[in-house]
Amino acid sequence: MTSGTPGNPTTTVRAEAREATAEPDRYGWLEDVEGAEPLAWVRERNAEAQAALGTARFEKLRAGVLEVLDSTAKIPAVTQRGEYLYNFWTDAEHVRGVWRRTTWESYRTDAPEWEVLIDVDALGAAEGVSWVWHGARVLRPSFDKALVELSRGGADADVTREFDLTTKTFVEGGLAREESKGGMGWADASGDEVFVYTDFGDGSMTTSGYPRTVRRWRRGTPLAEAPEVFAGEATDMSIAATHDATPGFERDFVVRARAFYDSETYLLGDGDTLTRLDVPASSEPGVHREWLTVELREDWDVAGRTYPAGALLATGFDDFLAGGRDFAVLHEPTQTTSLAGASWTRHHLVLNILDDVSNRLEVLTPPAGAADGGWRRRPLDLAGHGDDVPAFATIAVGAIDPDEEDALWLTTSGFLSPTTLSRLDLDGDGATVTIERLKSLPAFFDATGLHVEQHFVASADGTRVPYFQVSPQPATDDCEVLPAPTLLSGYGGFEIPRLPAYSGTIGRSWLERGGVYVVANIRGGGEYGPAWHQAALKENRHKAFEDFAAVARDLVARGVTDPAHLAAQGGSNGGLLVGNMLTRYPELFGAIVCQVPLLDMRRYSHLLAGASWMAEYGDPDDPAQWEFIRTFSPYHLFDPERDYPPVLLTTSTRDDRVHPGHARKMAALMGDAGKDVTYYENIEGGHGGAATNEQAAFMQALSFEFLWQRLG
Repeated sequence: MTSGTPGNPTTTVRAEAREATAEPDRYGWLEDVEGAEPLAWVRERNAEAQAALGTARFEKLRAGVLEVLDSTAKIPAVTQRGEYLYNFWTDAEHVRGVWRRTTWESYRTDAPEWEVLIDVDALGAAEGVSWVWHGARVLRPSFDKALVELSRGGADADVTREFDLTTKTFVEGGLAREESKGGMGWADASGDEVFVYTDFGDGSMTTSGYPRTVRRWRRGTPLAEAPEVFAGEATDMSIAATHDATPGFERDFVVRARAFYDSETYLLGDGDTLTRLDVPASSEPGVHREWLTVELREDWDVAGRTYPAGALLATGFDDFLAGGRDFAVLHEPTQTTSLAGASWTRHHLVLNILDDVSNRLEVLTPPAGAADGGWRRRPLDLAGHGDDVPAFATIAVGAIDPDEEDALWLTTSGFLSPTTLSRLDLDGDGATVTIERLKSLPAFFDATGLHVEQHFVASADGTRVPYFQVSPQPATDDCEVLPAPTLLSGYGGFEIPRLPAYSGTIGRSWLERGGVYVVANIRGGGEYGPAWHQAALKENRHKAFEDFAAVARDLVARGVTDPAHLAAQGGSNGGLLVGNMLTRYPELFGAIVCQVPLLDMRRYSHLLAGASWMAEYGDPDDPAQWEFIRTFSPYHLFDPERDYPPVLLTTSTRDDRVHPGHARKMAALMGDAGKDVTYYENIEGGHGGAATNEQAAFMQALSFEFLWQRLG
């Protein structure tokens, strides 16, 4: 048996030899998502998982998680549209949920009065479809119609239907889109014209499975005859169009996404003429009234000046179209800081900056004219305005109505601090702040004796990697401390940061029962901006895995746990991460929980939306790129002669983003080799893995029961 590190020559030779002599994938038949034989195999594995994990403790875990998810004390997150606040809500009575609205006056009370617009449970029962809510787009500025998106079973593909907000009914014969990946959005204020990007038949979708064209469709005309506004290439990722309804600044845009971090934005003019915004393809442009902002992912040399990756720039939109390139630098990153977000209000731009994975806010006010000078900048000190933000908490802001007011939603959340929602109002010059606490979560678990720490560890190449640890307070005497069951979670991809957040389910199922919870802020994520992400792309993917392994080793070195009591957990790209922990670093872990994962990196670009991720991982059909991709393809790294920790693989039949075949094939491969592998596939759920709170509670309880059996 081989149990060495990823660089162990014996392991490498075995894997290479197995690949060189491999026959066609003998588990390829499991890629037939809804085939009779694969589904029979799934049901057998599901029955085995339920038999092994369906204990009395599992039922307690499931009930505890469901109580949190169905709690009527949750914060009803709202979006303001006109005079109403809209919310989508699920609980024990509304399993699939209700779309509803209320007023500011009512929302400020402890028991708001809600007007139900759509009952998804009732709609599904009437139509015989397991509808899952995907959202709604309310028409501006009349706010009397909405385009409602619904998905069968939680898949990414969905339908769009027009809804009348006055009669509270779907519009008979109204604007509608059949099931497809894509969307439909309002194209003007009349409510009679929409942009449609969807499956129009042969050749209308990209190789990534997303729309290739956009059409402008007018009410009363056949959709099939709607004029085409833009057509991309088959190899693009997706095409979409949007309408900016800001009063006095109405305009339309088309976005052509060739790949992640590679897109073109066009201003759609009279006669559907197209003017490309001349900004770097990797950047993210944004518009607000007369302003254009550009967030850079790479250095940009323009007009004799170099602006660094991670910077946020601003200039006049019309000036830019006329050829001007005089930018104000609103944010410039440092070694420890990055831009987490930028939110416009009517008169200000609020920056959310991460500094060593800790938020701080700044208020920027643009000049009113040439005589007004440059942008004014002020720190937004929440503590100085009566809002007590706990240490190691995440702060998020978002504009309430950027067309009309200088108000923001302010959310705070920490590992041990229940989430709060407040209204933050800025005055005209941004100097005065008023904070009104609106809602707070109750404490869903007993955090007595627990505390949060942040640590840093050197990765294999010396890079400083942060991680958060939630655990009992250190002992104050000389008693022996036993290794604690520890759950290490990470993601490390697509420039997405992992930030502190309150989770009643983790608290009840893990922390309250004596477990330690750790979140690793590894490269590939967005904790330190685009450079942190780009450091782990393609041939450098191994750096994300080395970072995660370094955190695992540090937890052991610091005496928090030992390998037998340490588990790794991740989903989607995080599933690829922990799949590599399983196959490259098996000696570091006592259990692995791998959820909706990518695992077969030879096939991933041919499965569902996989082609859209080649900017992240590389193209496995290119022999030169396959040489590095195969070094992080868990399905190909698996060695039947090697020892592996127990693994739980979970996925969803209705996941039309990451193919369930990844998890299916890995489970079959490991099972046939006699390894300790448990597999469960939810029949619904999409990429989120569950379509209802009950399903989510079941899936989470499976994971925690597996962990307690293996580590506890």
